[in-house]
This record gives sequence, C-alpha cells and structure tokens, in this order.
Amino acid sequence: MRAVSVIRALEQAGYEVWWDGLIVAGTLFASSTEQALEAASAVVVLWSRDSVLSHWVRDEATIGRDRGRLVPVSLDGSDPPLGFRQFLFTDLSKWHGQADADEIRAVVQAVRAVHAQAPNWVPPVPRPLAVRTTRRGVLLATAGVATLVLGGGGWLVWRKGLAGDPTAEANGVAVLPFENLSGDPAKSYFSDGLTAEMRAALAHDRRLRVIAQVSSEAFRDAKTGAVAIAKALGVAYLLDGNVRLSGKTFRIAAELIDGHTGFTRWEQTFDRPIDDIFAVQSEIARSVTIALNAEMANPGQDGAPVLSGRTTNVEAFDAYLRGRAAYDLSEGESSDRQALAEFDAAIAADSRFAAAHAARARSLLVIANQYADASHSAALYEAALTSAHTATALAPDLADAQSTLAFVLFQGRLDVAGARAPYENSRQLGGGDATVLGRFALYSALTGRASEAAPAMARAVELDPLNPLVHRAMASVLYAAHRYADMIAHLERALALRPKLSGAQAARGNALFMLGRLPQARDAYLAEPHRMLRLPGLAIVEKKLGHEVAAQEALQRLVAELGDSALYQQAEVRAQWGERDAAVALLWRARALGDSGLIYTRTDPFLAPLQLLPEFGKLLRQLGFD
Repeated sequence: MRAVSVIRALEQAGYEVWWDGLIVAGTLFASSTEQALEAASAVVVLWSRDSVLSHWVRDEATIGRDRGRLVPVSLDGSDPPLGFRQFLFTDLSKWHGQADADEIRAVVQAVRAVHAQAPNWVPPVPRPLAVRTTRRGVLLATAGVATLVLGGGGWLVWRKGLAGDPTAEANGVAVLPFENLSGDPAKSYFSDGLTAEMRAALAHDRRLRVIAQVSSEAFRDAKTGAVAIAKALGVAYLLDGNVRLSGKTFRIAAELIDGHTGFTRWEQTFDRPIDDIFAVQSEIARSVTIALNAEMANPGQDGAPVLSGRTTNVEAFDAYLRGRAAYDLSEGESSDRQALAEFDAAIAADSRFAAAHAARARSLLVIANQYADASHSAALYEAALTSAHTATALAPDLADAQSTLAFVLFQGRLDVAGARAPYENSRQLGGGDATVLGRFALYSALTGRASEAAPAMARAVELDPLNPLVHRAMASVLYAAHRYADMIAHLERALALRPKLSGAQAARGNALFMLGRLPQARDAYLAEPHRMLRLPGLAIVEKKLGHEVAAQEALQRLVAELGDSALYQQAEVRAQWGERDAAVALLWRARALGDSGLIYTRTDPFLAPLQLLPEFGKLLRQLGFD
C-alpha cells in the first residue's frame, strides 16, 4: 500500500509519524486528529481521487496550510482541490515504493524544510522501523523528536486483494454502535436508534450481508481492534461512528473501515439541524452502499435505500427511538409498558408511521404473554392484531410489519393457516433481517416444513452469530425436527453468551431427556430460572427416574402457582405420565382460553403419546395444522 510505504520512508528518515491508526480504542476520532494536527511540525496530506472529495481531508489540509506546515503529496497524480493548488506538490503516481527513489527523497526534503521552520527543531536520526497492531490498523512506533501528521486521505486507499481474511465474506458488513457524545447518558437511545436505522438501511440492499444488532453491539465497550472484530463477526467491513445531540442540532461522524487492515474507506462528519436527520441517514447509507458495491464490482443504484414504514416527523421518530430502547431493555413489565407508551406517542405524532404500529403490536403481544392473566390476554391480542394490520396496510413492503402480523396471528390468535401468507411475505422482503428470518423459521418448523426452516434459521445465525436468542431459536427449530443432539451445541453457545438466559436450560433438559440422559436432564431443569418451563420438566423427568413424590410435588406447584396460564404444560406432563385422556382434555381447555403454547402441539415430542387419539387429531385440524 503506497501510503504505508510513505510512512516507512519518513520513519526511516527519523521522523515520528502520527496518523489515525494511532488512535486508542474508545478515543474520539475527530478530537484526537485535531489535537495532533495542532501539535504537528509538519502536516503531509496525501491527495488522491478519493481524498480530494473528502471534507475531512480538506479540513486537515486547511489546518496544515493555515499553520504553515503543509506538505502536499499526490498519490495518483490528481491535482489538489481549489484552495491548495498554489502549493507545489510531489507526484508519486509513478513511484513504486523504493525508499531511495527521487520522488520519496523529495517528500523527505519537503518535510525537512518545513521542520526547519519550527522552533527548537533538531534534525532527526534515521532508525529502523518497529510495527505493532492497534484497534484501527497499524501503529508505526518510533521515538523521534518531531511529529508528522499524515492527512486522513492517506488512509482512503482501497483496493481489491488487500491482505485480508479469506473466511470473511466480501459483502459482509457490521454496523458498530455509534457512540453517544452528547454528555448525557440518557441520550444514548438516540445514538443507538440511529445505529439501528443505519443497519436497516444497509440490510435493505440484498447484495450486502449485514450483521444484526445483538452481535454488532457485543463489542460496544470492548477494547478490541477493528481487525479482530471483523474476524469475530466474519465480515470484511465495519461502519463505526459517533453522535452528538445538542438541542435542535446534531453532529454525526461516520467511517467505513476495512476489516482486513483497519484502514478507513470512507469518512464524513455531518453538522445539521435535527430536522435533517432523515436526509443524513439516507446520505450515509447511500455513500456506504455505493462504496461497498464498487468494491464488490457489483454496481447498484446510486440513490438512497428506500425504506418503507418510516417517518419524517422528528417528534414521532424521537418517541419511536425511546420506545425501542425501552423494549430492548426488557427489564420487566415497567420497561415493556414504557415502550408501549412511547410507541403510542410516536403514532400520535404521525399516525402513518408504520414501523411504530408494528412495534406497538409486538409490545402488546409481550404484555399479553408475560404479564396479563387469561381474562385480559384476549383483548390485548386483539389490540396487537389491529396494530399489526395497520402497519401492513400503511407499508405492505415492510418486512418487520409482515413478520409481526404473522407472529400475532400465529401466537396470539392461534391462526396457523392465516399466518402463512404474511410469514412468506416477510421472508421474501426481509432476507437480510435475522429476526424476521428467525420468526419465519420457527413457524415453518412448528408447522412441519423443516426443509424451509433449516436454511432460514441457518441464515439468521450467520447474520447474528453472537446473539444468544438466535441460538436458542435455532435449538427450537432443531427440537421440532427431533434433532436433539444437534440442538445441544446451540444451547450451550447461547448459555455461554448469556448464562442466565431464560428457556435455554429447559430446552437443554428436553434434549437430554429425549436422548435418555435423565440425570443430566434433571440438572438442566433445576438450573432453569423460568418456573413455567422448569416445573413441567422436573415433573416429567422425576417420574421417569422413579421419584414419585418429587414428580407430584413439581406438578402440584405448576398447577397452584400458574393455574390456567400453564394448561399446555400440564398437558405435557399428563401425556408423559400416560394419562392421555386427561392430557387431551387439558389441551382443549387451553384451546378455549387461547393458550399460545398450542403453537407447539404438532411437533412437541412430549405429546407423542397422544398422536393416535381422535380428539387430538381433531384439535390439530381445528388449529389449522396440516
């Protein structure tokens, strides 16, 4: 890489070189660069076709020019932009990297001349080069007496075949959490929301493989280098940045990083009034998409990705982002109800905000499933269905809206047949969304379409490899296919990522039970924090182990503590205990109350003893299972 060769030549000439690769993880990029530029005795700017278009490079060059420290160099023979053409520059377009070439000698002499004008300057002593790796690239460490700053344009060199990880897909990109620089932690919802919007905009391009939210955010506070992050996520590129929100204005700094080398591909800062936030989102997404498509030699449209279901109302957008933050927090009923209130506020500000209607539907579904008693859940399911229908009517092409509608129909209304069309639509529209694919995969698995479930779920894991919920969902898909040994690895991965993940231990216990490893299954059930999953598992395995008292105690607790909310789980226990008629009767009671557990009826191995009973077959038909 020609820029690196320039650095080496200058360091071998005895100068200490500072560049953006020296920025320590977690340090603000712009402020670090500004400090270095102000302290530098010479500022070398590497002009090229890319860098002459960069506002960052022009800003850096302006500081060097105004301080009388500018040393202009052209990497490819391009003329500097207006404002800098009065300075003679060294043309390196025909230079092949030799340290003793006339062109590079001219650069060193120009630097020496600028340094000679600096106070207390002492000529440097040439020395060998030492190299080590940092988060953003390569740190060229020396101990000279002066500092040389290379303008950011030097790191915009971007070529195919640049040394990289052959296992990373060339179209893979991860959007790292944009840092909140507002000075107020309460405003993190805004930077997090913008990060999610950038991710959604890029995922809209089917040529890109965009890593999902949870996996990307696994590196939020980690002191991990760009190359290591890219390797862990299996991507070639990273989009990083920060957001500063102040009153009615904001600043967004974004940069696209080569995950193979840590060098920056594209970077820009936006200072705008808050009303321009939507235009900036589109501009960033457009710039990044064009850059990635050019690298992949796969030209695409030059316009911004068109995302349906969004809003241009700042008040609505702000409330929506607050709602997403509360929903993702998932700390219990209070945070889920706060999310619902924020989504309602977003809809009040913009009644045609389809994404907010879809989010409201999911919040209502969570409240109905986790906090409402049987007498109130039906009304909540109905409200969720209304919101989901509104979202799809406003934005038929919004994959998340189609997926939400299908999910509400399937789990809230137990309408197996009615959920099929929106699930199919969501898969067609949301092939780059891990959550959408995961919902579709689980539906397909539970309705007996394993051949469709497997590739969709595998893609979801690929897009979100560090998300424990995705691995747990993969285990559910494998459980429906009765692939018990295969599901254990995903559950262990999920538990390694989140040791207290609800449902993972119970699912592991189910797999071990089906494999005949009863003592290990019992241990897994005992480790399960969710009592609706722990108690039925214990009742079943204790009975199988011959521990009658313990089995009865577990069932009694299930009935006493959860009542009709756990009718489906009671039916599983009775079926495994050989009480088939009692089990079927419980399932019919669950049907009358709309128990969402019935979505598992067709493939649940705990209900296998009921398969030949006419009443069980009638129930399956009524639910809509083929």
